[in-house]
Amino acid sequence: MGGGLKRVVIHDGAFNLIISEENLFAAWEEFRQGKRSKPDVQVFELNLEDNIFTLAQNLKTGSLPRISYQQFRITDPKPRLISKAKVSNRLLFHAVYRILYPTFDRTFIFDSYSCREEKGTHRAFQRLVQLTRKISGNFTKPCWSLKCDIKKFFDNIDHEILIDILQRRIKDKKLMGLLRHIIKSFHCQPGKGMPLGNITSQLFANLYLDVLDKFVKHKLKVRYYLRYTDDFILLGRDPRLLISYLAEIEKFLGRRLKLKIHPQKTYLRKLYWGIDFVGYINSSGFNLPRKRTTERILRNMKRMLKRKPEKSYESLQSYLGYFRHVNAYNLSDRLQNS
Repeated sequence: MGGGLKRVVIHDGAFNLIISEENLFAAWEEFRQGKRSKPDVQVFELNLEDNIFTLAQNLKTGSLPRISYQQFRITDPKPRLISKAKVSNRLLFHAVYRILYPTFDRTFIFDSYSCREEKGTHRAFQRLVQLTRKISGNFTKPCWSLKCDIKKFFDNIDHEILIDILQRRIKDKKLMGLLRHIIKSFHCQPGKGMPLGNITSQLFANLYLDVLDKFVKHKLKVRYYLRYTDDFILLGRDPRLLISYLAEIEKFLGRRLKLKIHPQKTYLRKLYWGIDFVGYINSSGFNLPRKRTTERILRNMKRMLKRKPEKSYESLQSYLGYFRHVNAYNLSDRLQNS
């Protein structure tokens, strides 16, 4: 299992690899998937080679691009403010990500599931089910969970702390200059914040909270711990021990990462009562989709059938895939007959 105390250091040469025409063209092929109908992507692609060669040449001569954002709100299902950079910026973000992600991913703990290949919500929930069965001895012994949420995580990422985390692993000064430029291109308040929507934000978020992961696993020595973005869960048989871990985690988050746990989103629950994680409910012997998620899916499907019936089949298959991971035959039947 990956993670441990691995420390990978990225030496000189990474910056040149990122800004090479070969990497930029490969990044473009990945970036444009699912976006080819977007007007800004089409405009960039009209002069693709010139645009990429110009970007590469500017970076080689030390000219960092201006990064700006357009913001819009989505409901996913809760309201979120998405910050979208222009196409040339997003291409650069992809070029950075495709070189750095494989190196850093090897250092993350096994039970970190957000924005990682072969991970995701379904794997996170399957792992939760596996661990609760193990801890409870197939539901014959107590099993408790402590679930926590970091308050306004993306808004409160501290730029200097993130840069320090990166500097400990990256010795390429040109690359650090580029990453510092990307990080400081966005803020929610002075020196804080990271944009939702950037592929680099996904990597930076995992690096930032990898510090927490390693503290929990290697300092507190918590055996059963899972994290998805800014939601994390500790499992065990002794609720008092879990609460004692919470106090240590709160102190560490404040001191090391300048983050706080959301006081209204901290839950200590028995497996028998049901454990809510990544959109599903895990309980003794059965698993269900979260009620409000089910209600939202049913509403969305009815809306889709009215407004865009030609796309309803694709959406239906996606939603049925969500229900396949839990005991939801009746809900799947309702959805297919809605």
